[in-house]
Amino acid sequence: MAAPISGTQAPGYYRIKVGDYEVTVVSDGGLTLDHTLFVGDEAGAEKLLRDAHLPKMGIPTPLNTWLINTGKQLILVDAGGGTHFAPSVGRLPQNLAAAGISPSAIDAVVITHPHPDHIPGVITGDGNMLFANATLHVQEDDHGFWTSSEIRGKAPEEFRGFFDLAVNAIKPYAAAGKLSLYKDGTEFAPGVRAVACHGHTVGHSMVRVSPSGGDFLIFGDIVHCAALQFPDPERGVAFDTDPAMALANRKKVFDMVATDRLLFSGGHLPFPGLGRATKSGKGYVFVPVIQGEM
Repeated sequence: MAAPISGTQAPGYYRIKVGDYEVTVVSDGGLTLDHTLFVGDEAGAEKLLRDAHLPKMGIPTPLNTWLINTGKQLILVDAGGGTHFAPSVGRLPQNLAAAGISPSAIDAVVITHPHPDHIPGVITGDGNMLFANATLHVQEDDHGFWTSSEIRGKAPEEFRGFFDLAVNAIKPYAAAGKLSLYKDGTEFAPGVRAVACHGHTVGHSMVRVSPSGGDFLIFGDIVHCAALQFPDPERGVAFDTDPAMALANRKKVFDMVATDRLLFSGGHLPFPGLGRATKSGKGYVFVPVIQGEM
């Protein structure tokens, strides 16, 4: 029987249980990156991408956020690019709505790092607080870096917009007295705490979710392309503020999650961005969680 082509995708959210808590991965859309943004030999990158059936130019790069429901609080980790960064992102509000969550119900928004695909989504198109009842948590060193007019003035021209997007996103929360600066070990709720993993930015942080009966790591942006960086952890990305530190921390986290068989998620892993890692030669294999019923 003939049927119309729908032309729309299913809502981008996926729920898992983490002990007593529930975590919902919520998509904000996606970006594309080119292989030239990654360090390392070009021939090796070409083979890895070909084996993963990915293009060298315009590599699909998902953008994930996470909603942690503790039963008493709703904590959003990262907020995507909003309407201010790229037309292919900014899907967070509609996907939250599809998941039955109103922005006004969210108590806290934790930013792993204030890059333009992670923080502009905290504000509306006209620059107001999207999460009217939430406290915005930004790592203290990152806040100092990205709100500094002096550092912005010394940055390459192509990166100055990153500073402006961060400042504009933070501004209404600071004005409302709803900005909180966090550091390593800060606990946002029982069993939900910040874990320093600097390098990608000066304050880049992970969020460990460890309620009774569960353990889950949100590792932010230590990976921008699973097909390139799990098998070859030496491959950094052009957006790393301190490439050597980012590399060391990526290896450290990969080793930890593989050794501990720890469930994790990342900002740019294939949606819903949930999986585990297994050691393989000099690198690792990303093993996605099989989607199914909770």
